[in-house]
Formats: sequence, C-alpha cells, structure tokens
Amino acid sequence: MEGESRIRIVDYQNEYARAFADLNYEWIEKYYSVESHDREILDHAEAFIINKGGQIFLALDDGEPVGAVALIRAGDRVFELAKMAVSPKAQGKGIGALLISACVEYSTAQGMEEIILESNTRQEAALHLYRKAGFEEIELDPNSPYTRANIRMRLAL
Repeated sequence: MEGESRIRIVDYQNEYARAFADLNYEWIEKYYSVESHDREILDHAEAFIINKGGQIFLALDDGEPVGAVALIRAGDRVFELAKMAVSPKAQGKGIGALLISACVEYSTAQGMEEIILESNTRQEAALHLYRKAGFEEIELDPNSPYTRANIRMRLAL
C-alpha cells in the first residue's frame, strides 16, 4: 500500500551504534536522568553487550532506525531485556511488540531459560507490552544499577 511503512527488525551492526545510543538517550532524557550505567552501555554497546554474549536488535522503518532493544547476558541461561526505545515519531506502529518478539525468539534459539527486565511503573505502555508477551512481576533486585527501576519482570521460556 502506498504510504505504508515497512518495519524490519535487524541484528546489530556497528553502523547502528549511534542510532542505538541516540534512541535510548532520547527517551531516558524525556522521563528520567541519564545514569552512569546508561552511558557505559549506550556509548560502548559492543563491549558491554555484544562482546559479552548479548544481542541488539534495531527496528528499521524504510531503512531508518526507529527502535532498538538489547539482550544483555545476565547468567548462564538468562538474558536481561534492556534499553528498549522507540522513536516518538514511530510509536503506535507495533514496533515494541516486534522488538520483544525478536528477543523472545532469539533467547529461545540460544537455549535461555528466562528473560528478566527492569522498568518503571510510569512506563505504562511498555509494561502493557511486557505483560501481553507473558512477563510477570517479580521481586526487585536490590543491586540494580538503576535508581529509576521500581518494577522487575520475568518471562520463563
């Protein structure tokens, strides 16, 4: 159809490093303060995610990066779903659901047993997506590096 966007989910490549960081900085700065752990991961995604056995997915709208998510290795059979962001201009197109689906599919293929995540209850749309995907609330991690995290969720695979 004319005018319809073509969303594709792709694996991380070095050329997407800036887009991954920018998309995340945009939403963090809108709602919270950027924390040192954010900078560490976003400015050095390959070192802190890819090289440690994780993965990053980008959502491309006609080739333009409009969404991103990371799977960070959090244990032998556990990934943490982190750094999910969708550009405000691309929200409402189902991109978040596509990114979560890519994470679940990848995690299952990697033999993971669960995906965990931390978020904030202010992120109602994101929490709705997580619950729809089967994530359930669990006890907070007292060692979380994020002061903004006030909810933790888990998806058993």
